Amino acid sequence: MTIEGAYRLDILVEDTVVVEIKAVEKVLPVHHSQLLTYLKLDSKPVGLFFNFNSKRLSEGIKRMVNNL
Repeated sequence: MTIEGAYRLDILVEDTVVVEIKAVEKVLPVHHSQLLTYLKLDSKPVGLFFNFNSKRLSEGIKRMVNNL
């Protein structure tokens, strides 16, 4: 999904799950807000946030749900 060049999804799985990928030292609230914005704009139910700059991958994953 692209909206006037402002928003661009990283990955969309089965037209249902939005995947946002980052590699940042510290995950900020704005990163989670970005994923929620994508979910709301495209009316998708579930999003996964991956931060690959973490010691263990399991620490860098967060599942988010859009309250349609």
